[in-house]
Amino acid sequence: MNAPLPQAAARSAADRGRRQAEVVGALAGAVPAHALLWRREDTVPYECDGLTAYREQPLVVVLPETERQVADVLAICHRLEVPVVARGAGTGLSGGALPDPLGVTLSLAKFNRILAIDRTARTARVQTGVRNLAISEAARPHGLFYAPDPSSQIACTIGGNVAENSGGVHCLKYGLTLHNVLKVRGFTAAGEPVEFGSDALDAPGLDLLAAVIGSEGMLAVIFEVTVKLLPLAETARCIMASFDDVRRAGDAVAAIIAAGIIPAGLEMMDKPMTAAVEGFVHAGYDLDAAAILLCESDGSASAVEEEIVRMAEVLRACGATRIEASEDEAQRLRFWSGRKNAFPASGRISPDYMCMDSTIPRKRLADMLIAIAEMEKKHALRCVNVFHAGDGNLHPLILFDANDSAQLHRAEAFGAEILELSVAMGGTVTGEHGVGVEKLSSMCVQFSPAERAQMEGVKRAFDPAGKLNPGKVIPTLSRCAEYGRMHVKRGLLAFPELPRF
Repeated sequence: MNAPLPQAAARSAADRGRRQAEVVGALAGAVPAHALLWRREDTVPYECDGLTAYREQPLVVVLPETERQVADVLAICHRLEVPVVARGAGTGLSGGALPDPLGVTLSLAKFNRILAIDRTARTARVQTGVRNLAISEAARPHGLFYAPDPSSQIACTIGGNVAENSGGVHCLKYGLTLHNVLKVRGFTAAGEPVEFGSDALDAPGLDLLAAVIGSEGMLAVIFEVTVKLLPLAETARCIMASFDDVRRAGDAVAAIIAAGIIPAGLEMMDKPMTAAVEGFVHAGYDLDAAAILLCESDGSASAVEEEIVRMAEVLRACGATRIEASEDEAQRLRFWSGRKNAFPASGRISPDYMCMDSTIPRKRLADMLIAIAEMEKKHALRCVNVFHAGDGNLHPLILFDANDSAQLHRAEAFGAEILELSVAMGGTVTGEHGVGVEKLSSMCVQFSPAERAQMEGVKRAFDPAGKLNPGKVIPTLSRCAEYGRMHVKRGLLAFPELPRF
């Protein structure tokens, strides 16, 4: 028999039960019974997103089926002062969809319709729950595609892409979500309709679209998105280049950009990562290389041929030990299959992994890889690395076992050190995965109290009560003070001022 709960815990459980009953009762009139979940066995699937190291049980999960229901749910939660966390496919990697234990998780998964494709205007109007890849699949018969392509594109939804300002392997040439969205429509925390951007290339007034994209669900709940579509390239080819030294590989990335070449994709993987993915998808990677680069060119056949020749020349000059260019579409896709499967491949060699997402100047890629190798020894954990090398966006995957609390703590410290070094190198703590709960403390390193106060001001302007995705992205003063004390105790980089390289 279980021991009785302490009185305080018993009161807390009773208070939670009463609050849950109140919220369920209020929402029962807004959505069908099957769209309202509160029993533990029904809400467990919503306890985390792709960052599985952190879990929380939501008070209630709601799966509305109409636009009116979304507005009504938000209005009810606003009246009851209940926190709301909007959720899409749950593929995020920073804990952005981590539930509030006393709040409602608002799942928008049922809004998965492509509403219109305008071939002339080259746009698609889609609901928030449409998968990223589904947009390009629907646009392909019109000779068009949607450019941002995160590795999770087969599952991630456009609403989540907007929340995190997602990128992908082709973001160097075609931009992030921000550069490929014209308009978003949704609701405020109070359930009032709101629209940002326009169908034209510009909108009157302040450019609030740029504020909403990447706001991680803190400013509004997005319901519908109008995206830009681009013409499909006539052809595409990919070079796989091997290097026996990570510094030469990093220098090659900078040299390609310096030569005036903007590849459609420019990715880098270190030796442990290539070994992991080769055993998974058999992409034909060079397992002897210290690092490999994937360099893609797309466009007309003649332009691609010229660019492939130019890139190969730069790569040879930088010391590439092997260069192989795809000869057909099957080979090109095989080269990319390893990069696209880097995360699942890592899951095959470790019980858990923590994926970092900082950004540094391209010229510092090799410095970071060398530093991470030293951190592996310090924290006694392995790390495999894949980079959006063209724009300096790092994705080190720290391998650990979440069932071992000591390993989890070491993984957190390892990740924090990577993020701090990224800032010290002149970069940022996040590139495309968002801050969520994972990088809250690292925000204390990059931004001053005054800067964080300005972010809070933007949040209050949209959500005065602070009930949309609370406790994420912007750290509190007390959290930053505690992080500073831990910083000094651990003997990490200076806090709050970091050395500038």
